[in-house]
Amino acid sequence: MKIEKILKSTLLITSLFAAAFAQADEYRIGLVVKAQGIGFFEAAYAGATEASKEIKDDVKIIYTGPVTPTAEGQIEIVNSLISQRVDAIVISANDTDALVPILKKAQKRGIKVVSFDSGVAAPGRAIHLNPSSNELIGQINVDLASDALVAAKSDKGDIAILSATPTATNQNIWIAEMKKVLPQHPELNLVATVYGDDLADKSYRETQGLIKTYPNLKAIVAPTSVGIVAAAQAVTDMGKTGEIFVTGLGLPSELAGHVKSGAVHSFAIWNPIDLGYAATTIAYNLIKGNATDTEVEMGRMGTAKLDKDGNAAMAKPFIYNSTNVEEFAKIF
Repeated sequence: MKIEKILKSTLLITSLFAAAFAQADEYRIGLVVKAQGIGFFEAAYAGATEASKEIKDDVKIIYTGPVTPTAEGQIEIVNSLISQRVDAIVISANDTDALVPILKKAQKRGIKVVSFDSGVAAPGRAIHLNPSSNELIGQINVDLASDALVAAKSDKGDIAILSATPTATNQNIWIAEMKKVLPQHPELNLVATVYGDDLADKSYRETQGLIKTYPNLKAIVAPTSVGIVAAAQAVTDMGKTGEIFVTGLGLPSELAGHVKSGAVHSFAIWNPIDLGYAATTIAYNLIKGNATDTEVEMGRMGTAKLDKDGNAAMAKPFIYNSTNVEEFAKIF
C-alpha cells in the first residue's frame, strides 16, 4: 500500500514537472496593429505567423488592434494582453508617447515590448524596428514626387502630403526627413500637409480638398498604405488621371489597378511580411534573452544593429511601377 502511494506521488510530481517544462516552451506574443482591416498589417501578421512556425518553441501569435486607429483603443488592448500574461507585445503605435505608461506597466510585469513600423518612445519598449532608415524613406518619397512630375510632363509643380494621423510617429519623422531633402529639388513646391487619419473616407475627402484648393497640384505624396489608395481613387473619380499623380508608400496588391489606370506612376514599400516576421523573431529572442545592447537576430532577415536608444532598421524600401507591380501584387 505504501509502495502504491509512493508510486502515485512520484507519478504526480513527474507530471507536474513535465507540465511545467512544457509550459516553459510555450510563448504568447501579442501583435497589436494600428487598426483592423488594413492590408499592410494583415501581411505583417502573415510574416509573424511564418516566424512562429519557424521557431522551435511553441509560439502563439495573438493578432489584434482597435477598430479605428486611436491610442485609446490600443491602450485598452495592451491592458487586456497584460491581464492575459502574454510573454511579449509587438506593436505599431498610434501615438509615440500616449502608450508609454501602459507599456511600462507591461514591462514591469516581465513582458518584452517591441515596437515596429510606427514607434513607441524609448521608455515604453526595449527595441523599435524601423522598416527602413528614416532618412532613406524621406529621400525616396521626394524622389517619387520628382518622378511624378516627369510623368506629368512638368518641369515644376505643386505637391502636397497626405499623412495618416497628426500623432503617427513614423509619418511625422518621414515628413520631417522629406522637408530636409526638398531644398535639393527646386522643381517641387510643397503647398500643404493634410491628415486622413488612416481612414479611407477621410483620406479621400482630404484629397478632394487638395485638388480643389491647388489648381497647379501635380503630385500627392501619401506615406501611408490607406491614404495612397484613397488618394488615387479620388484623383481617378475627379478625372485628374494623367494631370495629378499619387505616390508614396503602399501595397502592390492594392495599387496595381491604379498603376494600370495611370493615377499612380510609381510608389515604394518594404515587404510587410518580412517586417512582421522580423519583429516577431526579435520579440522571441528578447524573451529567450538572446539579444545584446547592440544587436539581435531577425532569422532569415539577418542581424538588426541597435543604436543607443534601441532603434534598428530592417531593409531599404523598394520601388514599384508598371514593370513589376503585377508580379508583387500576387504576393502582398
